[in-house]
Amino acid sequence: MTIVTPTGTRQARAAATRQRILDAARELFIAHGYRATSLRDIAAAASVSHPGLLGHFASKDDLLAEVVAGFEEDNERAFDVITANAEPGELVSAAIAARNARTPGYLELFAALTGEASAPAHPAHRRMRDRYERLRTLTGEVLGDARLHGTVDADRDVADETIRHMAGWDGLQLMSQYLPDRVDVVAVLEEREAQWALPLGWRDPDDEPASETGSPFPGLTGALVDEPVDTDPGYAVGRKRRARIVADAMRLFARDGYGDTSLRDIAEAVGVSKSTLLHHYPSKELLLSAVLAERDRSIQDRADTVPLDRAADALRDLPLGAFGNAHDEPGLIEVYAVLSCEAVPAGHPAHEYFTQRFTRVIDYFAELFRLAQVDGDLPAHRDPEHEAVWLVALWDGLQYQWLYDRDAVDIAAQLRAHLDDVLPPRG
Repeated sequence: MTIVTPTGTRQARAAATRQRILDAARELFIAHGYRATSLRDIAAAASVSHPGLLGHFASKDDLLAEVVAGFEEDNERAFDVITANAEPGELVSAAIAARNARTPGYLELFAALTGEASAPAHPAHRRMRDRYERLRTLTGEVLGDARLHGTVDADRDVADETIRHMAGWDGLQLMSQYLPDRVDVVAVLEEREAQWALPLGWRDPDDEPASETGSPFPGLTGALVDEPVDTDPGYAVGRKRRARIVADAMRLFARDGYGDTSLRDIAEAVGVSKSTLLHHYPSKELLLSAVLAERDRSIQDRADTVPLDRAADALRDLPLGAFGNAHDEPGLIEVYAVLSCEAVPAGHPAHEYFTQRFTRVIDYFAELFRLAQVDGDLPAHRDPEHEAVWLVALWDGLQYQWLYDRDAVDIAAQLRAHLDDVLPPRG
């Protein structure tokens, strides 16, 4: 006699197995990090075979996307609850950010997916793009209601403020994982929300007038990377080869993106064997760090050649560099986005690089804002440290959003609008 298993029972078993795999992946990703966890680790923890796991999830990327989607579904439900219980016109970003920070693994896994899925060919790219569209709608509705109730000044454009707010929030969540003692996501969001109540470009009429001449201010030298140190002066061929490897890697990453460029591709472009390349750069991550350091050095050198008279002018000039990066080197924005998100775990070889980079850039911009305030260009009610943290977070977050929707996000225009608000000209 043949026993027929009801379809519903088979489906229930498959669903239970799938959920067991997701639960195991979530726990392992949180405990050990996305990069350090293999599909075989997850299969063992879920008590399924490796082929059995692949029958439910084609790749680790797919698994990460599903795990983060679960977080996001919980987050959107919490968003609905928080907004439903809020007072009319109340802004809720800080409350949601506090909940995110209390959810184990959320920030780390979200950061990993933001970078990994930025390449259009990534299986989770469309999901993340849809997420941004969804969040723009939800956040825009909250800001629109707040403007109707006077919590947000009527002068402010809700659509643009929404883009900038989401971008800064993303950037803050990432930076807080490198600089937890310096970047308080909730506190910064609360301060930004308070600024929305003021008209665009507001300054107290009692502020001191701007000085006729600006204070001397530092160039960008040393703010992004140290001056290059020749660690092997006796080996000119080796130095030349390393420079060639970095240059060709930068070219390939810019043309094809990080994910689609292999070490073998780079070795072939340089004209060396893969083992020779690995002698100079033992991993793809370390080579990426070298590429980013060289890119930062180029940005640093280019910025220091532009003569400017005031700290505020140096800040207002930033959107020009952002436009050049997006127009001339879109692949390198992807490289930066991927590695800055991927290097969040403390054991990652590029983690210290980004910790130092964020520290230096915030220090540099905080000094520029401080001097702009001394010159009377930055209104007295704005805090230079806060403005520096927000500017770095905003710039990085705009780059992430741009990678998912290049038509919806104009990095340079959004930076310019933000700086016009922060550094209003004297009328």
